[in-house]
Amino acid sequence: MSQKVRVAVIGVGNCASSLVQGVEYYRHAEPGDFVPGLMHVDLGGYHISDIEFSAAFDIDKEKVGRDLGEAIGRGQNNTVTFATVGQLGVPVHRGMTHDGLGKYLSEVIEKAPGPTADIVRILKDTGTDVVVNYLPVGSEMATKWYAEQILEAGCAMVNCMPVFLAREDYWQERFRQHNLPIIGDDIKSQVGATIIHRVLARLFRERGVKLEHTYQLNFGGNTDFLNMLERERLVSKKISKTNSVLSQLDHPMAKEDVHIGPSDYVPWLRDRKWAHIRLEGRSFGDVPLNVDLKLEVHDSPNSAGIVIDAVRCCKLGLDRGLSGALEGPSAYFMKSPPIQVADPVARDLTEAFIAGRVGADCLSGRGPAGATGGPVAPALAPATNGASDGHGAELDRRAGAEATAGAGG
Repeated sequence: MSQKVRVAVIGVGNCASSLVQGVEYYRHAEPGDFVPGLMHVDLGGYHISDIEFSAAFDIDKEKVGRDLGEAIGRGQNNTVTFATVGQLGVPVHRGMTHDGLGKYLSEVIEKAPGPTADIVRILKDTGTDVVVNYLPVGSEMATKWYAEQILEAGCAMVNCMPVFLAREDYWQERFRQHNLPIIGDDIKSQVGATIIHRVLARLFRERGVKLEHTYQLNFGGNTDFLNMLERERLVSKKISKTNSVLSQLDHPMAKEDVHIGPSDYVPWLRDRKWAHIRLEGRSFGDVPLNVDLKLEVHDSPNSAGIVIDAVRCCKLGLDRGLSGALEGPSAYFMKSPPIQVADPVARDLTEAFIAGRVGADCLSGRGPAGATGGPVAPALAPATNGASDGHGAELDRRAGAEATAGAGG
């Protein structure tokens, strides 16, 4: 059992920059202290300083061939700098493109020359434990291609993107077959638009207010929002965010009464994200009750603390010989986990996982007898796969064939 958590990143964008900076920034945090920005300084015996970056992959000419510590400040990256990161001794390798470079990103990013690196060999040679997927939204084929490389290399995976792996039976079984854990899908920021929206929707439900209409409008100035101007690429993102919020209700809502998703790209905001959230409902006596709020965050640092915990939970899964989706941490850290539960329940399950009281299948109880102690909490309606407005089938059609065959690099 290694006392380090060797982490590789796919996609050296703003989110990777915040993650790398965060490991440096909190390197000397005291385990017993409350440290702003962190949920766990020490997680299951792993301090933040135990995270080591082992490999990195990108296709941007400005980043490929550079040291990771330098690459996080190059190209279109525009997140806030809060830590000085020196040379890490980790080169950025040429990754696979597939569908990872959309129409608008291709106007500002020049692909690095040369062939795709031998991903499997690099992951094995560097002793990588956990691979973090930071590919752009809409990279369906690229994500699935990388998942196959990760399985072959024998690594755990944290899927931060809304390409559905951890919640799908096929991919859960693939990770079980390889005796590897996965946490996914689609990272839930520490205090972001989705978790605030979820909490408010849950509050309406628990206090007897019927939610009738709601929207969440998000805009920002990073390449994520530029990429999502290509509306075809954000189908899975809208499904993920919509299901995450609607999972907290016990009544259906019509498609036309819910709008949740990215809205526009405003370059001068850079890595800042502004979210406008509105909920309209009926309370006692059918009297209207409305909530209107605005959230302003630096988008990428808002997710980095979650990833720091997720990679350490994956390492605990490796240490304990667990495989498949880690259901408790996935429910807490991700928008589209295998099984949705209320956030306080997900937090309790994650703490129980860290303490070793539950295993991978703590909600479904699908693991071997005695491996998890059986289900410890009920799932919430609606169903975990497919949006209640019917968009899930549309995504399944779009995702179509598994991307194990090679597209051009």
